[in-house]
Amino acid sequence: MTREPEVTIVQRRLTGYRVQFFERLRALLAAEGVRLRLLHGAPTPLEATKRDGGHLPWAEHVRTRYLAGDRLCWQSFGAQTRSSDLVVVTQENKLLYNFVAMTVARPPRLAFWGHGANLQAADRDNWKERVKRWTTCKVDWWFAYTELSAGLVQQQGFPPERITVLDNAIDTNQLARWCASIDEQRRVQLRAQWGLRGRHVGIFLGSLYADKRIDFLLDAAEEIRRRVPDFELLVVGAGPLRAMVEAFCARHPWAHYLGPRTGLEKAEALAVAHVMLNPGLVGLGILDAFACRVPMLTTDCGRHSPEIAYLEQGRNGWMVPDSMMPFVEAATMLLTQEDLRAQLQVGCGISAGRYTIEGMARRFADGVGQCLGAPPLGQKALAWKT
Repeated sequence: MTREPEVTIVQRRLTGYRVQFFERLRALLAAEGVRLRLLHGAPTPLEATKRDGGHLPWAEHVRTRYLAGDRLCWQSFGAQTRSSDLVVVTQENKLLYNFVAMTVARPPRLAFWGHGANLQAADRDNWKERVKRWTTCKVDWWFAYTELSAGLVQQQGFPPERITVLDNAIDTNQLARWCASIDEQRRVQLRAQWGLRGRHVGIFLGSLYADKRIDFLLDAAEEIRRRVPDFELLVVGAGPLRAMVEAFCARHPWAHYLGPRTGLEKAEALAVAHVMLNPGLVGLGILDAFACRVPMLTTDCGRHSPEIAYLEQGRNGWMVPDSMMPFVEAATMLLTQEDLRAQLQVGCGISAGRYTIEGMARRFADGVGQCLGAPPLGQKALAWKT
């Protein structure tokens, strides 16, 4: 009698925003007769301060040790995955046991889940990126975050037919419902509460750190205000550059710092905004723009995460060359030209329906089935153990 195939995903740590994805994936695989196991370790002390960890009662813990000031991580998951027909790990150089799994303790099938490169690396040819490129073709399958990630993997010679593009997503369904439920009367109340007097509002939503280019944002905001006299800026988020934002808002009464906001409070901030201003790194925050129909404006800064692939120029967002004046001019247009903004809002709605956590789970499940049905690279297919 053929036994039920077993797939194990190994995560360095389990974050809260992934919990619903894993629940959906587990149900989809179970319906196809495949057992999903999830192994995860503990965060670093710094990561623990974020309080963004998740919990799943069926997930299993794997012992985690951090070394070299948390720059390296040892998670010896071999003993816990001996019965697994496929093991999926994230492609991170710091995960030392990955190198063991790729060589002396290789499971029947091994897959990477990842970006394809460190897209924020200042030097794409440093030794860390060279090591990552070397490992890219050492697995049997790839679960790539986006089409951008898939392209990077293919550039290293990995077979395209063994790449599953996931369209990485988080659950924005509730956020979209909250945004849709906020009527004009509530918007008036929120504007009064936050001291907004202008009719043209831009919002920055995200963590306040260097890759987000907060200094660029604030300089651009001053120039936008000169061109659009009733422009106002909302900044939502927290991080090491918070003091810079607070000082700027103290000097400019038309700039408002709301601090970190989640859930309904985040939806309320988005509901009063006309455009999302993010000149630096763009990641999963683009899904918030889609869900609440607030078009995003960014720059071609070279720091973006793979989700930048979701931005379709002139359809659901706008990207300009990486300099101040193009950014300011585009922001001015998006704030003052209602027809242009309405066109982008329609595109945001279409994209919100495409990039969903349900779709991501379905694509992952399909990729698992394809991987299990294919022989390991360069080897004959392995029969299921009986």
